[in-house]
Amino acid sequence: MVIKLDSKLNIMHAVTLLRAGKLVAFPTETVYGLGADANNEMAVRQIFRAKERPFDHPLIVHIAKKEQLPEWARDISSSAMRLAETFWPGPLTMVLKKQPHVLKVVTAGQETIALRVPNHPIALALLQVFGGGIAAPYANIFTHISPTSAEAVMEALAEKVDLILDGGLCEVGLESTIVDMTGHTPVILRKGMVTADEISAVLEMPIAVSPQETVRVPGMHHVHYAPSTRTLLMNTSEIINFLKTLKDDELPIILLIHTELSLPAVNKTFCVNMPNQAKAYAHELYRVLRSLDQERPKYIIIEDVPNTIEWQAIRDRLQKASGRTNDSH
Repeated sequence: MVIKLDSKLNIMHAVTLLRAGKLVAFPTETVYGLGADANNEMAVRQIFRAKERPFDHPLIVHIAKKEQLPEWARDISSSAMRLAETFWPGPLTMVLKKQPHVLKVVTAGQETIALRVPNHPIALALLQVFGGGIAAPYANIFTHISPTSAEAVMEALAEKVDLILDGGLCEVGLESTIVDMTGHTPVILRKGMVTADEISAVLEMPIAVSPQETVRVPGMHHVHYAPSTRTLLMNTSEIINFLKTLKDDELPIILLIHTELSLPAVNKTFCVNMPNQAKAYAHELYRVLRSLDQERPKYIIIEDVPNTIEWQAIRDRLQKASGRTNDSH
């Protein structure tokens, strides 16, 4: 059931469902999450079944405020607290050493836990009334495009979720940055719209970026955030060469571009223009990919984006959507 958030009764209904071990999808500023009581093992296991998600992929636990950190994590450094004070509520997830009571199903058996305070009024209201942690990966089938609207959640999960709180379109549109704060040097494990430079500036120390293959954190599968349609990430010359060699049985195709390209005329080739600013592009990306996927073209061709700090998280998602690794780019 999808409900508009027009009264406190809806939050209370969601909390009642969570306390009964049910699944509630809710909006955050990044994407919609599929939530369960993080202290209820049977409820958390339902998340994995609903999403068809392997149990060796850990979940992020959402909390209402930074003061709840010690309930879930131990050995919390002053640097971690500084990040919480600066970026929470917001699109930053911290990996910390877990408290002994934290369920193994939440952490995929690891001794660390991923924690975040989301920056969305509905998410915060839900967490405040619930009082505990809500384990919540993105509310979609594993590896598919993350949902940025209640309608997208309904399309993906429908009867698998007990309630969807409708908070409109997500403001950021990409999943949170994940930073490992368990060692002496903070390490970015998943790129997001909070950049390494911003984190480094707050902590006044260098930040490392981990190779994606070496860690187990949310969103690190080599093909992730992917449309069902075959999706290719190309630079300008690759797009032009691709169009020149197309055969009739490879049409129609849709081009997702953010610059003014001079392209050869090809029948059944359609262009969709994206914003040329990173934040606006991120906000639109998943909504547009989901819409294009529903058109069922033979290919979705995405123009590569700049290799600059503000575009890094977007490039990461486009590479995963196309199954293209950093090494092969």
